[in-house]
Amino acid sequence: MQHILIIEDEESLADFLELELKYEGYKVDIQLDGRKGLSAALEKNYDLILLDLMLPGLNGLEVCRRLRATKNTPIIMLTARDSIMDRVTGLDSGGDDYLPKPFAIEELLARMRVIFRREEHIENKQVSFLTFKDLQLQIESRTITRGNEEIELTNKEFELLLMFMKNINRVLTRDVLLDQVWGYDAIVETNIVDVYVRYLRNKLHSVDKEEYIQTVRGAGYIMK
Repeated sequence: MQHILIIEDEESLADFLELELKYEGYKVDIQLDGRKGLSAALEKNYDLILLDLMLPGLNGLEVCRRLRATKNTPIIMLTARDSIMDRVTGLDSGGDDYLPKPFAIEELLARMRVIFRREEHIENKQVSFLTFKDLQLQIESRTITRGNEEIELTNKEFELLLMFMKNINRVLTRDVLLDQVWGYDAIVETNIVDVYVRYLRNKLHSVDKEEYIQTVRGAGYIMK
């Protein structure tokens, strides 16, 4: 489960974002001022930070600059200031994206997914293979083996398995899997994730019938 830090002094907006992000399957922390937000960001390894710029204690630009001295956590800046110069200043201070208020939650979620896909691409270049129990997944050759047996997967089956093996012990919602494997703008049947999970289970079944991918009722799937 990806962990998001919201640094936002408008409490009603922070609560709304927390509710929406938790519904999407993210873990969320909130800080209401810049100093506490910076402290939390330095203390924990968050997957993404949503950062307001006009904060009490320490403004968002300074939070971003100080954080960038030691960490590369992705940052989306949220602010009512929308001039070209404001955007340039925000991005130059270390922000990865800049979203003016007011904004649609759907656009924020889409921008978050873009960042996560970028981070995943970087990780894929750094890691050549992944293992889970007796499964080994080779990223560059796009092969999966169990012991000495190679398992043939389609491209989408491989991408789906890669998502699970990069998120061991994390619940992945159907929406997250759909966005990450098929793309948030893909036109597909809503049950496509369930169909491909079934395909994977059939191909990955072990001798003792252990399920590598388990259903979490009302939430999604988990590999554990």
